[in-house]
Order: sequence, then C-alpha cells, then structure tokens
Amino acid sequence: MTSQRTRGRLVQRLKEQGITDQQVLDVMGNTPRHIFIDEALSHRAYEDTALPIGFNQTISQPYIVARMTEILLAGGPLEKVLEVGTGSGYQTTVLAQLVDKVFSVERIKPLQEKARQRFSLLKIRNVSLRHCDGGMGWADRGPFDGIMVTAAPEDVPSELLAQLAVGGRLVIPVGGTHNQQLKLVVRVTETEYQTTVLEGVRFVPLLSGTIR
Repeated sequence: MTSQRTRGRLVQRLKEQGITDQQVLDVMGNTPRHIFIDEALSHRAYEDTALPIGFNQTISQPYIVARMTEILLAGGPLEKVLEVGTGSGYQTTVLAQLVDKVFSVERIKPLQEKARQRFSLLKIRNVSLRHCDGGMGWADRGPFDGIMVTAAPEDVPSELLAQLAVGGRLVIPVGGTHNQQLKLVVRVTETEYQTTVLEGVRFVPLLSGTIR
C-alpha cells in the first residue's frame, strides 16, 4: 500500500494525464500521501481521487496537486509562496520541497494542528502557518512570487491579487459549486493582470471566518 511500487504507479498515471515537470513527478512519488489521511482510508491513499479529511474538507486528488504545482512553477524558481488552505498539509508538503519558503493559512484550527504534526514528522522546516480567514491572505508577509488557493471563491479575491509580486503567479479555482474553472493569474505590472482559464475543476468552496 505504501510501497515505492504503489507510488510509482501513481507517478505513471500522472505522466499519462499530462504532467511533464520531472521535479514535480519526483516529489509526488516521494511524498507519503497515506500519512495525510485517516487510517481508515489509508488503503486508498495512492488512488487518484480526493478523500475526506473532516470538517467538510478534502485532500485534493494527486493529479490536481501535481497540475497546480506544475502551473505555479512554470514561470521559473519561486522563493516565497502563499498557500490559502493548508487542509491536510499534503499540497503544502509538495510545495515545500520545490520552493524556498511556504506561508500557509488555514481557517480550521484542528486541521492546521494535524498538518503541523505531519510537517514535524517529515522534518519540513520551511513552512510558516497562520490560523486566519484564508481569503485575506497574509499581507504582512507578502508580496509573494506565487499564490496557490486550494478552495474555490466565487471571484478572485482582490486581497490576494494585491499580495502578488509583479511577475508572480496565482493559481486558483474560481466559481460556484457546479461550475468551477482553474485559473492562472499573472501580475504583469503594478496595475495589470493577465488571466488564463486552464480547465474545469471541483473544489470545496472558500469560506470566510475561522473555526477553533
């Protein structure tokens, strides 16, 4: 279940689905996804599917994690990345192995605490965590070279656009429950943003407020 062969099959599926960044593929193959989900579901850890993690949240399917990571990195190396929605910590862990520093915000405190324990277990030390309303980002740590959002708002939050560095890339699912699109927003100048629609996706909604 957790063998390298099992993970190898996952990587092969990702290649067949169009993931080409070798660094991303290597990290996906080396990251133990089974530790990010409840033991009762761990036998499904390397299936290409989203799985529940409590509080009506999910761990994203591996293809989406790889795809969003690949898109974020396509503009070149990144130093500071903001992740909106720590969740299980799986996407955070993938990012942390590919960029210099990850700043990750989560509105649900128990999920954040579980993720923190997993980072400690995996000896991941380049992640900073904050418990707050995710749509507001983390302004005093910006601007960010990359921003990844792992829940879908109805529209791209202006607060996140403001925290993107010039030349920075924002990868975000946008839309209501039944019609979401994955978008890439690049900040071209101080005042100009370029948006590309990539593909249809399905994420939990980005909600305001916090849970302790």
